[in-house]
Amino acid sequence: MARIFCIANQKGGVGKTTTAINLAWAMATAGQKTLIVDLDPQCNATSGLGFSPAPRHPLLVDAPLREGILKTNLPNLELMPGCRSFQDVDRLAKGGMSQGALLRQHLDAGLGIYDSVFIDCPPSLGELTQAALASSTEVLMPIQCEYYAMEGLTQMIHVIRDVMNANSGKLTFGGILLTMVDPRFELTHEVDSEVRDFFGDIVFDTTIPRDIAISEAPSHGLSVLAYAPRSHGTRAYIELCMEVLERD
Repeated sequence: MARIFCIANQKGGVGKTTTAINLAWAMATAGQKTLIVDLDPQCNATSGLGFSPAPRHPLLVDAPLREGILKTNLPNLELMPGCRSFQDVDRLAKGGMSQGALLRQHLDAGLGIYDSVFIDCPPSLGELTQAALASSTEVLMPIQCEYYAMEGLTQMIHVIRDVMNANSGKLTFGGILLTMVDPRFELTHEVDSEVRDFFGDIVFDTTIPRDIAISEAPSHGLSVLAYAPRSHGTRAYIELCMEVLERD
């Protein structure tokens, strides 16, 4: 059975899409058959891998799901592209079905060939994110090392716990990931300490540094692992991949 990771945080700019792309790339490099599902209407996971958004979301097209999945230039890594259609976004979120049922139906039945699936969510606590949570086995939450890092986390945790309770333990907390870490700043150490003191072992030991290579890679349609294989960012995502695999 695939591990289905929901990459979620109601705040934007914390590294959700960056984490989805680079962690998925690392998992595929490690031999895991991996899929990225782009559920964010901004479609950054799609463009970040060098593809254009789909005219209709593959989850809603009346065709075999495999026909809407794209092969990347990395063996073992495939992409279900996002769609910018507001009508499709609304149908994915509601769909006339119970929360998450549409996504779960496809992920359970149509994507059994994958070892790992990463769902890139929009920066909100709306119905689309909740549907993604209900379809997943694990939630992974990136947090930027900044002054407002803890703001809104309580609300996010409540939403995650509600989905956990509603789905009889199917969803677990995969971990909290500290991103954009710059050890030169005292604030970074303060946020790191505060998050670890509050959440304990849920927080990954690995942190993602501020690295220009991470920011540049999407403009080339690549992960940082392919764009700058010797960068600090590449090393961090490889270490994160190893940590995620160890938590299986």
